[in-house]
Amino acid sequence: MTKEEYQCIGCGAVIQTEEANEAGYLPESALAKGLERDNFYCQRCFRLRHYNELQDLTINDDVFLEKLSEISNDDEALVVNVVDIFDVEGSLINGLTRFVGNQPIVVVANKSDLLPKVTKENRVKHWLKQVLHQNGLRTEEVFLISATKKNTLEPLIELIKKEVQTQNIYIVGVTNVGKSTLINQLIAYFGGEKEIITTSNHPGTTLDMIQIPLTDKHSIVDTPGIVHRTQLAHYLNREEIKQLLPSKPLKPMTFQLNSDQTIFIGAAARVDFTRGKRAAFTYYVSQDAKLHRTKTSGAAEFYEKHRGELLSPPYKESLENFPELVSRTIQLKPDQDVAISGLGWFTVNEPAEVVVWTPKGVGLSIRDAII
Repeated sequence: MTKEEYQCIGCGAVIQTEEANEAGYLPESALAKGLERDNFYCQRCFRLRHYNELQDLTINDDVFLEKLSEISNDDEALVVNVVDIFDVEGSLINGLTRFVGNQPIVVVANKSDLLPKVTKENRVKHWLKQVLHQNGLRTEEVFLISATKKNTLEPLIELIKKEVQTQNIYIVGVTNVGKSTLINQLIAYFGGEKEIITTSNHPGTTLDMIQIPLTDKHSIVDTPGIVHRTQLAHYLNREEIKQLLPSKPLKPMTFQLNSDQTIFIGAAARVDFTRGKRAAFTYYVSQDAKLHRTKTSGAAEFYEKHRGELLSPPYKESLENFPELVSRTIQLKPDQDVAISGLGWFTVNEPAEVVVWTPKGVGLSIRDAII
């Protein structure tokens, strides 16, 4: 067997010893040690697991979609589509049914434990099914989970235990939704080696199909994450992600605003209250996000002067690669949310005209309020 036939058990990339900046790289000396153990972590996965250091790789998005289309060739399969509850529209895979054929699909909404405690599960499920239907995704069932909390996974695990007796279980999703973390939990539950799949809060970790056998004939199959450039995480570094994207249960923050007032969410988003009577604006974003109020008339100048410092993240060193903010005018009703993909959302208790500024290319959606 040649070295090209070995596969990293973390990310699935084929082991190679020639190009240090490409997927699957492993020095010759480390390859020899891997042969002794009969398992291999590429250098990228090893550094991520042991030193919390992620090596950036440039991988063609089409490679991920090509891998996903292999599912349609399986005679019997169940597709578990993991989405981010804070970025449902942005974490859906366009044309998923085209890639997986007629295989049945269940949808798993991750990070549900971060929703405020007052959130009603049935309301969230109803809203989620509406979004899926509007985006042309048929689904057998919807699960609300937290990939980091075992007790939330019980209904999904019971389904997998039943279905894996007769078919493979494919876990699919875009990058950064917690898919590999979920699979690590499933491996731990079913008795395998915990943390065998490389996990990261950065996009593009799993580079190839990875099979985890559960029966003599059928497996859980981890698939590469599909890269969506509309995700805010693609434009933030590791520390900015930790601060700006929710990682703890949301605690609503309310501002009593008059028209001609603006709220900045760090330097990543801006909301102008342009018309309406005095209203309460409630924000559901990370507890570590910095919200700043100022007058709309001077907001543009304020942003240019303070972004990267008082208004952050992103920080100064990231601003050059951060997309410009673009605006959208919205006539908002009291029973609606405005959601910024991955960041969170806000709602108003009175009818209001608002101008929402978000990074160019990052998703923005208006929906029925889920609280």
